Amino acid sequence: MGASRGAASAMDANFDASPWPKVCDKFKHEFGQHAYTTWLGQLGYQGVDSGTVELTAPTKFVRDWITRHYAPRLKDFFLAEDPRIKGLSIRLAARQAAANAKPVERAPASPIEVDPSTGADESAALDPKYTFDSFVVGKSNELAYAAAKRIAETDEVTFNPLFLHGGVGLGKTHLMHAIAWEMKRQKPTKRVAYISAEKFMFEFIAALRFKDTHAFKQKFRALDLLMVDDVQFIANKESTQEEFFHTFNALVDNRCQVVITADRSPTDLEGIQERIISRLGWGLVADIHPTDYELRLGILQSKAEQAESVIVPAEVLEFLARRITSNVRELEGALNRVMAYATLVGRPITMDMTRDVLQDLIRANDRKLTIDEIQRAVADYFNLRLAEMLSERRARNIARPRQVAMYLSKQLTSRSLPEIGRRFGGRDHTTVMHAVRKIEDLRRDDSQLDDDISRLTRLLEG
Repeated sequence: MGASRGAASAMDANFDASPWPKVCDKFKHEFGQHAYTTWLGQLGYQGVDSGTVELTAPTKFVRDWITRHYAPRLKDFFLAEDPRIKGLSIRLAARQAAANAKPVERAPASPIEVDPSTGADESAALDPKYTFDSFVVGKSNELAYAAAKRIAETDEVTFNPLFLHGGVGLGKTHLMHAIAWEMKRQKPTKRVAYISAEKFMFEFIAALRFKDTHAFKQKFRALDLLMVDDVQFIANKESTQEEFFHTFNALVDNRCQVVITADRSPTDLEGIQERIISRLGWGLVADIHPTDYELRLGILQSKAEQAESVIVPAEVLEFLARRITSNVRELEGALNRVMAYATLVGRPITMDMTRDVLQDLIRANDRKLTIDEIQRAVADYFNLRLAEMLSERRARNIARPRQVAMYLSKQLTSRSLPEIGRRFGGRDHTTVMHAVRKIEDLRRDDSQLDDDISRLTRLLEG
C-alpha cells in the first residue's frame, strides 16, 4: 500500500504546489461557509493525475451531491489556479486507510467548531462575525433577539423550542451562531451543536447505510443545546422526520434546549408531519420580519463605522437603505462592493460612483418582488395562515384574499398567468385571470377593498 501511495504522490510532479487551499477559499467566498462545511469540507484532495484533479468523498451521497451542484465551479476554480488542469474526478474513499498510507490533504478545517467533545465536530462551523454585539436590533427582530439572548445567558429553559422564522438573509442564522458563541464564552462545559437540517439528514442517511444509528442517536441526544437550521429542508423526508421527532422529544423531555429555524411559521410548513408541527409550536415562535428603512440604515451605519480605509457619506448609506430592501445579506454585500471598489481604484465614495458600481443590483431590486412575498403579506394582512390561502377552500374569507394575492402577483411581478396559477396550489391560468378581473371590478365599487390593496401595494413596494 505504501508503494502505491508513493506512486500516487508522484502524480504529475511537474504541477505546482497544491491548489486545494486556494480552491477552498474561492468556494467559501462564492457559496458561503455553510455550504463549504457541509459539502466541500467532506472531501479529500489526492493530487493531479494527467491533468485530472483527484478528490475523494466519504459517501456516494456526498459525491453525487457535489457532482450535481458544484463540480463545474470546482473545475473553474482549479483551472484558475493552473490552466493545465483538464478535468475533475471524485471517487469514493475507503472507509479505513491502511496504517502506512500517506494521508490525503483534507479540506482546511474551520478554526472554531461547535463543541467537538460531543462528537458533533462535523456540525456547521461558527462564523466569528455572527455575535450578539454585531446584531443590529429593530422592531422587526427584537423578539427573536431577546429570546436568543435569554437562551444563551440563562440555564433555565423557559420556552422549548425557540422557533425562529423569516425570509432569507434576515438574521436567523446570525442569531443561532450568536447563541453558540455566547454559550461557549459563558458556559464552556455545555454541549452545544449547530447543524443544518440538510446536514442532519445527510448524517442520518450515512448512519443508516453504515448501520451505526446508535452512535447517531447518542451524538445528538447527549446535547445541552441543539440548533437546527432550515428545518423546511426535511419536508417529505419521512425517515429523517421520524428520527428528528424522536431526537427532539428526547431533548425536550430532558429539559435540554432546542432552537429551530425555517423560512415560514410551523403552521405554514408543508410536507412536515402534523405531530412535528404541533411540537414546534409548543415553545416560542418568533417571526423575523423584513427590515424597515431605519433598521437597514442602522445596519449600514454599524458596518461603515468598522471600515478603517474608506469614508462612506451618509447620503450613500441612506440611498442603499432605501434601494436594497430584499435582505440584510444583500444589503451588506452592496456596501462591501462599494467600499472594495473605492479601495481598489483609489477613489472616494460618492453617489455617482455608488450608482455606477451597483447599477445591476439596483435594477434587480427594482423588480425583485416575489410571489412568495406577496402571498405572505396578503395572508398576514387578512390574518390567515398561508396554507389556508393556498388551499382548495372556497369560503369568502379565504377566497377573496387569495384573489387579492393573485391580482397583486399579476400587477407587481412579471410572472405569467400560468406560473402564478402554479404558485397558488397548481391552479389553472384561467382561475388567475378570473381573480384579476374580479378584483379590478370590486376596486371600483368597494372603497374598503381598494384601500386594502393600496396599503398592501405600499407595504410590498417598501
